[in-house]
Order: sequence, then structure tokens, then C-alpha cells
Amino acid sequence: MISLDFISFQQHKDLSKYEDKKEKIKDLLTNSHEMLDWYDIDKCITEEEIIKIETLSETIRKECDVFLVIGIGGSFLGAKAVIEALGTYFTSNKPEIIFAGNNLSEEYLNKLLDYIRDKNVVLNVISKSGDTLETKIAFNILYKFIKSKYNQEEIKKRIIVTTDATNGSLRWFANENNLVSLNIPKQIGGRFSVLTTVGLLPIAVAGYNIRKLLSGARKNNYDSAFKYACVRDYLYNHGKVVESFTYYEPKLSSFSEWLKQLFGESQGKNKKGILPISCFNTQDLHSLGQFYQDGNPIIFETIIGLKQKGILPSSINNYMVSDINSLAVEKVAQAHLLAGIDSNIIYLDSLNEENLGELIYFFELAAAIGGYLLDVNPFDQPGVNEYKRLLNEALK
Repeated sequence: MISLDFISFQQHKDLSKYEDKKEKIKDLLTNSHEMLDWYDIDKCITEEEIIKIETLSETIRKECDVFLVIGIGGSFLGAKAVIEALGTYFTSNKPEIIFAGNNLSEEYLNKLLDYIRDKNVVLNVISKSGDTLETKIAFNILYKFIKSKYNQEEIKKRIIVTTDATNGSLRWFANENNLVSLNIPKQIGGRFSVLTTVGLLPIAVAGYNIRKLLSGARKNNYDSAFKYACVRDYLYNHGKVVESFTYYEPKLSSFSEWLKQLFGESQGKNKKGILPISCFNTQDLHSLGQFYQDGNPIIFETIIGLKQKGILPSSINNYMVSDINSLAVEKVAQAHLLAGIDSNIIYLDSLNEENLGELIYFFELAAAIGGYLLDVNPFDQPGVNEYKRLLNEALK
């Protein structure tokens, strides 16, 4: 279960001016055809595709030690966020999920080749266009490794291509080599693609229940997402230009990275938008905490907290460790409010597939609604394209 608190640790806000926009934005989301297939979960992923992913993931889990996911941005962040949140701290289930193609570190790729040399590997390359530089470089190198290790028939079992259904270099490559492939919906951008084939195959290979994830997403609480988007917009219009996604559970580290992409790419346009950052407490209370409490008051926080039944006594006044962690969430928010820093708090009673599905869809809705409130297109990313253009020109 997820519970939302947009009141306790905030100064009073009059959000009445937003009421007339509520149904207008909902109508845009329901009836627009531009990059909105994520809004209807059945357009994100069909029953036929779910069955294909479940069958394919079972085969992969039996046949490999390492499942390599090659992609950048939305092609890997959502899957990594869910896998990490549902995973364990100190051991890795079989197969081990490793991500590549999300940086240009030569040392990382070289050490990765060393690590997988004697392991059984299946590779999933993810890119709608097939031309993303980081993905292309990693795939070229790892494809050579696969070709040196396996024969042609084995290669067909060990490379899975997730790309556009009809266009692009990866689609051509998959068809030419008769490889297993999954389709990325045309009307969904990368940061909204975690509940499509893009995110669901790696999540299923990691052993998690994608149907429960989708069931959580289908709860579709538009009213709560709209209120959160309005609170953010209100704060932005009152000088709060930085949003700290603050988490108190280390397994949510990659989830905060996905949130930074989701909101940064969706709303940071036309010299507008809130800068998304992340903060891990209580660790960062001993570093960034000074700035939050006593620095430039341009920040507000959106906190993801866990309210779980405790099992480990802390030896402090009969408190469980989890009780103290929950208490810290509230007392830090209280301290920050005294310093003029408002906090939204989202509580989860556990990290499970259904809660994460609901949380993912909640934030996707809020990111889109917030873009409309800012009067920017939530679904393009022209600033990202500019660095790509300059880098590709230099490489020519």
C-alpha cells in the first residue's frame, strides 16, 4: 500500500487556482495521440507480449549466468530501479543482471569483458533508433565477444533485440540475423517505457512478477498525481527551483536516478522547470544536511519512506531500527520545515511489485501533468539531442 502526505510538512498553500485545469489536462492525457501510449497500460504492453516475456525470461534464467542489458537513459534506468528495489543487498540471484551501454568508460567495458569471459551470457540490446552512441559502442564490442564465444545457432538464442517494430538499424539487424526481438511502442518515450517490453523483460529475467507490477500501475490515482503536480508547480512559482528526491532505503538509489531523468527530461525546457536532485538519508544528513537546513532556501523535498514492521531491536529505548528510520523521516521533515523547506512524503508499507508499479505510474502521471502546467511539451527532449548532434559531428 502507498500513502501520500502533501500537508503535514508544508506551509499552507492555496491550490484553488489549479482546479479549472484538472479536467482539461485529464482530457489531454486521454485523447491526445502524441507519445501517450504509456497512459493506457494496455497500450504499454499487450497480453501477448506479457506471455512472450514470461516464456522468454524462463528460458533465459535457465541458460545463463549473466544477463547483459545494453541501453542508456530510459532503456535501462527503469528496469534497474525496479530490480534494485526488489533485490537483496549482498547476494545476486541467478542470472546476474549487468547493465552496459550507459557510459563511455573504456575501463568499465574492458573489465566487463574480463568478468564475463568464462560465464554463460545472454545479451539484451535496447534502443528504439538503434543509433544511440553509447549503446552502439557497447553493443558492437559485446557482439564481437558473443560471436567469438558461441556458434551461429547459439547466437540466435543469446541476443535479444528490443527496438522499434519497423524502423532503425537495430530492427534491420534483428531481421537480417533472425534474432528474437521485442517491439518498443512508437508513441512512448524512453523515460516512460519501464512498463513496456523495455523494462519488463529484464525485470522478469531477474525473477520478479511483472503482472503484479502492471496491476499496481493500473490503480491510476489521477487525483493524487494532479495534487502532487500542483504542489510542485506552486512551490516552483514561489522560488523553489530544486526538488530533492530523498530516500531512506538504500535499495531506492536507482529509483531516484530514474526520477531525475523522468522529471528533468519531461519539464526542463524553454528555460523553465525544477532541477531534480537526489539525497540518501540519513547518510546525506551528515553532508548535504547543513545546506538543506541552513543554506539557500531554493529546495523542497519529495521523500519516499518505508513504514515496515520492525524485526531488529536497536537497543535504544525498545525502538526497532525501522521505527527509528521512520521517526527520522518525520523529524528531518519537521526540522526542514522550520527552515522553510517544504516536504512531500510518500510512504510504502513494503517494497514489492505492486507498490512499485503504482509508484512508477504515479510519478509518470505527475511528470506529464507538471509539464502541461508549465506549458511545455512533456514528451520531447531537444536539449539532449543537441549534445548528440555536436558529438556525432565531431566523430565524423
